Amino acid sequence: MNTRGAESRQKRRRDVVSRQASPRGTFLHVAEAVKAQIDADPAMTELPTLAELMAAHNVSRGVAIRAFKVLKEEGRAEPALGSRWRVVRTGEHQDRRPLTERMTDIFRTDKLNVGDEFPSTTALADRFDASRPTVAKALDKLGADGLLSESRQGKRRTVLALPGRKEPS
Repeated sequence: MNTRGAESRQKRRRDVVSRQASPRGTFLHVAEAVKAQIDADPAMTELPTLAELMAAHNVSRGVAIRAFKVLKEEGRAEPALGSRWRVVRTGEHQDRRPLTERMTDIFRTDKLNVGDEFPSTTALADRFDASRPTVAKALDKLGADGLLSESRQGKRRTVLALPGRKEPS
């Protein structure tokens, strides 16, 4: 029996296997690559899409999702409803509450009282760095909650009630 030939075949098989990507831990390699990308680009605010990540690293959807989960667990990224995952940088504080909740703070910070004019949609869009339609939806919610008057062409919304306090009707 030729043991050298068998040893040679085993060595070639090991070489081929070692060159193939390991299915275990591949998501960790993808997560490391994305972290390096985040560190290299301080202006990066969103992660690549799932499809982009899959194509760039030639991995399955499941591997890409697990890589996103690693980034979330490490506090490097967070999911954003209806949008791409956001990059989270250390030392940066952003208010992640829903826009409606952040807008209710205006009553207190701007010291508004019943009957006062509420800021315009455009002013709120600038203040919260949000689109006008998104701000309009939040204003409609505050109106439905009985805090603001209806929006009418040429008329500004006014405060009907203060959050956390019921006004007599």
